[in-house]
Amino acid sequence: MRIAEIFRSIQGEGLLTGTESVFVRASGCNLRCWFCDTRHASWEPEGEDLAVDRIVAQVLRLDASHVVLTGGEPMLFAELVPLSERLRRLGRHVTIETAGTRYLPVECDLMSVSPKLSNSTPPAARHAHWARRHERGRRAADVIRRLAAEYGCQWKFVVDRPEDCREVAAYLAEFSEIERDRVMLMPQGTDAGSLAEKARWLMPYCEEHGLQFCPRRQIEWFGFVRGT
Repeated sequence: MRIAEIFRSIQGEGLLTGTESVFVRASGCNLRCWFCDTRHASWEPEGEDLAVDRIVAQVLRLDASHVVLTGGEPMLFAELVPLSERLRRLGRHVTIETAGTRYLPVECDLMSVSPKLSNSTPPAARHAHWARRHERGRRAADVIRRLAAEYGCQWKFVVDRPEDCREVAAYLAEFSEIERDRVMLMPQGTDAGSLAEKARWLMPYCEEHGLQFCPRRQIEWFGFVRGT
């Protein structure tokens, strides 16, 4: 399994915000969001191939009760199945972060699904191949329904502009399986200023529509740096 980095930090997003966790970042992704904040695991993948035993050993050395398996897109790697099983057998709480376009029979305590809206597609003028591939692959209704049926999920939508909220509403109307009280809208941005600016209109929208606002606390705490 190609791994970009393994590090200990504090979860900055979602239901477990504030929880000390070990993050295992898989390197490689089937999508190319233009705003991707982990380009070293997608647009410019880095890392090395590690056996499951070696990954588990590094996680244990970092000594946290919670582990986040993220990417890139970790569901691209078959090794995620034995890795998630091993970590849970060792008593770790496992979160898996995915875009919801691939399915594997993994084990986890929390499936963190971030469906990609049309706002994520890279500009065709600069990335014609990836724009076509991304647009074709960013929606997988069968995978979304299967994840919702088999796992305890949280659903994070990246919102860049107010009009994106209409697309979220249409998406939720299509998938009755998604529990509305587990839906989070997260502002797009990698600096505290732009996140705060978008929060001014996104937070009231969430309150009005019974959704959760999802801040990106890691940006507020550490800035836009790797290993956080």
